[in-house]
Parts: sequence; C-alpha cells; structure tokens
Amino acid sequence: MDRYEIKRSKERTGSSPFSVFTDQAGFPAGNAKRAVIPFDCEYFEITDRNGTTVFSGETGQFGFDEASGDTVCFADFGKLTKKGEYRVKAGGKFSALFKIGDNVYDGVLDSALKAFYFLRCGCGLDEKFAGAWKHGKCHTAEAVLWEDNSVRLDVSGGWHDAGDYGRYVTAGAIAAAHLLYAYRLFPEVFRDRRVNIPESGMPDILAEVKYELDWLLKMQKPDGSVYHKLTTLLHAPFVMPEHDTETLYVFPVSSMAAADLAAVCALASPIYRPFDPAFAEKLRTAAELSAEWLIRNPGFIDFTNPEGCNTGAYGQWDDASNRFWAFAEMFALTGDGDYADRALALTNKHFPLTEFGYTETGGLGALAYLLAPHEKDDATVGKLKGEFTRTAGYLRGLSDKCGYGAAMSVRDFWWGSNMNVLKRGMIFALSDILCGTDNMEYAARQLHYILGTNPLGISYITGIGEYSANQPHLRPAYADGIDASIPGFVVGGPNSGLSDQFAKELIPPGTPPMKCYADAAESYSLNEITIYWNSPAVFLLGYLCACGR
Repeated sequence: MDRYEIKRSKERTGSSPFSVFTDQAGFPAGNAKRAVIPFDCEYFEITDRNGTTVFSGETGQFGFDEASGDTVCFADFGKLTKKGEYRVKAGGKFSALFKIGDNVYDGVLDSALKAFYFLRCGCGLDEKFAGAWKHGKCHTAEAVLWEDNSVRLDVSGGWHDAGDYGRYVTAGAIAAAHLLYAYRLFPEVFRDRRVNIPESGMPDILAEVKYELDWLLKMQKPDGSVYHKLTTLLHAPFVMPEHDTETLYVFPVSSMAAADLAAVCALASPIYRPFDPAFAEKLRTAAELSAEWLIRNPGFIDFTNPEGCNTGAYGQWDDASNRFWAFAEMFALTGDGDYADRALALTNKHFPLTEFGYTETGGLGALAYLLAPHEKDDATVGKLKGEFTRTAGYLRGLSDKCGYGAAMSVRDFWWGSNMNVLKRGMIFALSDILCGTDNMEYAARQLHYILGTNPLGISYITGIGEYSANQPHLRPAYADGIDASIPGFVVGGPNSGLSDQFAKELIPPGTPPMKCYADAAESYSLNEITIYWNSPAVFLLGYLCACGR
C-alpha cells in the first residue's frame, strides 16, 4: 500500500483526499490524457508509484467553470505512453493513482456488468459467484394480482430495479436493450468475457440478460398485454432481500410496458438464435403477440400508483416513442413493411430520436431502423443519421464549455445526472458508428467524468479507484454489514434539485450544481443505483474497449 491509498468504510467518506482530479481507472497508452486542477498552477508533473517524476509540463488554462464554480486549469499528458501506474502532481498536491497501458477499462467493464448478477431476484447468490456479498433466496412466493386478489401468479426472477426490491417492465426492458446492443455492436469485447456467473453455453452478457428476459416473459398476458410492474405495496426497509417477505402484487397493464416488451424481445430473438434456438423462437412469438396487441389497442394506457402503493410508478405522458421502438424492432426482425410504415408514421410525434431512457425510447427505435437488414426509406435513414450527427455536435459544444469535460449544461444536473452523462457518451459512440463522425475522445470524456474527473474527485462507480462512492442507496449494500460496498454500481450523482430531505440537509444552499452530491446511503436522490444507469455504462465501456483493440 502506498501512502496515498485510503481505506473504504461505511462511514461517510467526506471530501476527497486528492486535490487533482483525473480518471482513476486510467488511459489507453495512445489516447488523450488529461487531469483537471481546480486551483491556479503553472506546472505539473507525472510521478510513478515511487514518487519519481517521469513527465512534466505547463498547465493549460480553462478558466471559470459555471457548473462546478471552479476556476480550473488542466494537465495534458497525452504524450506519456509508457505503461505503468502514476499520479499527477501540481502545486504540491496529488491525484489518485491511475494506469496507462492496455485494457485499462476491462476491470471497470467487468464490475459494471457483474453488478446485474448482484441484483438477481428469485434466487440466492452463492459465495462461489458473489463472494462476501452472498445472500439467501429472495422473493420466491407467488404474487397477488392487484385487480383480483384471488389470482396468484409465479412471476419470480429478473433483476431488482434499483435501491429497492421492485421490478418494473419498462425499466428492465431498457436496461436489457442497452446490454443487447452492446453485445451486437461490440461482439469482440463481450464474446469471450467472463464475469463469474453460474450459467454457461453463451456469452456471459447474454446469459445475464436472459435472466431478465425470462422474467419479462412472465409479465406478458395471453392476449399480448403486459403487466406494468411487480412490487410490494411499500418500499421495504433496509433489510437483506431474503428478509423482505411482504406480499408482492402484479399491477395492471400499460401500453408502454407492452411496447417495450415487444421491442426488446424482437431485438433479442436473432441474438439468441445461435445459442438457444428454442428461446429465440419464444422471444419472437412474444414480440409478435405484444405487437399485435398494440395494433389492436392504439390508445395510450398509462400507469399510476393505486392508493396505498408508494413504490416506483414509472408513468409517462404518452407512449409514442415506445411504440416507435416496438414497430422499428419488429420491422428489423421480420422485414414486414407494415411495421416499418407504423414506425415511420410515429416519427411525426415530435419525440427525441436520440434518447435512450425509459420515458423516451426514440434513440432505440432509430437504432433498430438504421441497423435493420432490410430495404429502408432513404429519406428516413438520412433524417435519423442527421439527428445523431446534430445531437453529437450539440453535445460536443457542451463538453468543450465544461471544465471537467461533461457534455452537460448547468441545468442538466438533476436526479440521475450520471445516467445522462453516460447516455450522452452513447450518443457520441453511435454517431461514430452510424454516421462516421469522430467523437471517440468526447465519448471518453464522459467516462473520465464518471471515474473521477469531476470537482469532487470521486469515482461514481462503487469499488473503482482509490476514492469511490461507497454508500449507495441500495438495501443489500447497506444491510450486509460489509464495509466495502458491492462493486460495480453507478450511483445517481449530483442533483441540484435536492429531491429528498437528506439531500437538503447534506448540501448547503447555493452549492454549484456539479457539487450537489454526497456519498450517503440515506439519500435516494443523490446515491441510488438502478439497472438503467448501469446499462449505458456497460455500453460506453464496451465501445471504448472496442476502440482500444
């Protein structure tokens, strides 16, 4: 242990022990490399583990950064290509340790992907696969249908959605889609990647997603409609999952749940066919069933929590982008021109065509259409590619105006801001893949921000780096009695809205948006985790690993 390493603890971590901020995982040898220095300084050095200076230079001046409130300069050490472990030193102050070399993001990617295993529901986590974070079987009892309490259903399985133990169709479908597209676009990264999960016979990323898809299929009704969510009436206390034994309820259908299930099953079917033809056919049948239901039921069916239920609602204002995604994926799967026509008709609904969240799925629909192996409308192809190019250009401007490189405006730091940073990294990557642009460095900047190039000097992925988030709002991470958090989880990040009482108590009034964060398990609006915050991290890491191969 060198003298700058710190011990993680469940005690509140406080401010960073480091004063120079950089990506705590490191940099590929041939890539751009930068650290941010939030104080006036003319020179910097790069030192190895022994404190020997191996590189030095003059700092570059950025100036005042509005989102952080810092006046910053930066250390550019892109010319340092020798493999090793280093720190940046400036003004007598240091950064966290980082690496320069090959495959520097492999460990981060493994952790971010393995995090989904730690959220598995309906089973126990064995020590062989979970290590110290093992636990017993959870949530295996039959659930009660909300609309008719005499009906009981086996809907076990899937991933716990977030810091709570609920499971939600739209959130699960989006997270699964991010992972499936990561595999589809970067197979060389994921084909042989092993993260120590029980299954075999297919790439681990596909085995993990199959665990969620198996649950999603249980949420489909025989007519093709899809139940919206599966939760208890109230959020569980901070107990281990096997100790949450309250009654589970299956809540009414929504049109966005049906659309998202149709979409993700259509996407998944050809991906699984080489490994499990029977499962692939089951997915295709499910996709067709829900797509037909959507056509028979063109009206929007929202979901709101019934009286007495306080778990996540995942409601929306319409389902146009969900239907667009569903019909685009069905066109990609079948080549049926009717699905293409239905998808293209929905693009007049004015939803964003480069968005990859659970409320707006237009980016997934655009991706499905552009990658479809069938004859397509040239004008639509041009329109969709143009949207990716335009959005990436806009985001480049935001990144260039940010002293820490995040493609975020001052107004963008709200609940789940780290998700938005990562999704914007996805847009940079997809603009390059689909349109031939050159945004790799901008995509990398978003990861650098998440891994420590931020004004708090913290890695927002648990267990990654010398100073990382360690108190996620995640029930098993709090209840397990283990000092070190379960690794690999992206926490929500800065939220200037201070959306819960704990956040209001922890963050002083007037704090700049990018600093409105505390590593505190009490605050769900600052430090919760979710499956659809981890999934864009896996996609972005897959892209950057592919670029380095």
